[in-house]
Amino acid sequence: MTRKLQSITSSKLPAAVALAAIVLFWFVLSETGIVPGYMLPSPVDVIRALTGDFPIIITHAGVTLQEAFYGLGIGILLAFITATLMDHFLILNQAFYPIMIITQTIPTIAIAPVLVLWMGFGMAPKITLVVITTFFPITVGLLDGYKSVDRDSIDLMRAMGASRRQIFWHVKFPAALPQFFAGLKISSSYAVVGAVISEWLGGFEGLGVYMTRVKQAYAFDKMFAVIIFIVVISLVLMAVVNLIRRVSMPWMAVEEKGEENEKE
Repeated sequence: MTRKLQSITSSKLPAAVALAAIVLFWFVLSETGIVPGYMLPSPVDVIRALTGDFPIIITHAGVTLQEAFYGLGIGILLAFITATLMDHFLILNQAFYPIMIITQTIPTIAIAPVLVLWMGFGMAPKITLVVITTFFPITVGLLDGYKSVDRDSIDLMRAMGASRRQIFWHVKFPAALPQFFAGLKISSSYAVVGAVISEWLGGFEGLGVYMTRVKQAYAFDKMFAVIIFIVVISLVLMAVVNLIRRVSMPWMAVEEKGEENEKE
């Protein structure tokens, strides 16, 4: 128990020190007047704004998270279907993979106005943008996972008379889970950011709408407060993905523990 606690402390301590140094540097810049307060509010002012407007921020966050979860769920489903079909049919892989790469070269901020123009100011364009944003990392992760399967395992399954479906569910899909969760971790943070960006360009509720309003009122302390809130939400979502990964892949925890023991 003591050894595990020491390992956790040693791994988290550098990040905590770096974060504390950044906050301290920020505090010095704002309090000494090196950077004007209207350009960089003090951390104290930001925390005060966050606590003062917390009920309003939570209300807007509920809308943004709803858009993010809907979009992420649809993105996962589409990514699974697309990656599986591209793995089964080589011609689909050759036809659609370059198109997927091209879609990632288009800035998200450039797609959002078009979606708002086509779909209006409701949830539809926000969810669509989240789907576009989260689809690619998960699809690529699954494709790489399918390709990383040990060929000997597939040959053994075939020798035992397994069908393509059985090989997929018992060999390929489990092998692709690490890459899938790696892509999902990225996409979970992209989902919130994508929803906020789409809300900047039109909408009635959401963190992006709130940010637009406080920016127009030159309340930059509140704007920084929302940014910090979004960062916290993204970190929580990534932690949830890690938790789901550990529950879904208990063998990975055993392997990681073995690697830690070897290092010690």
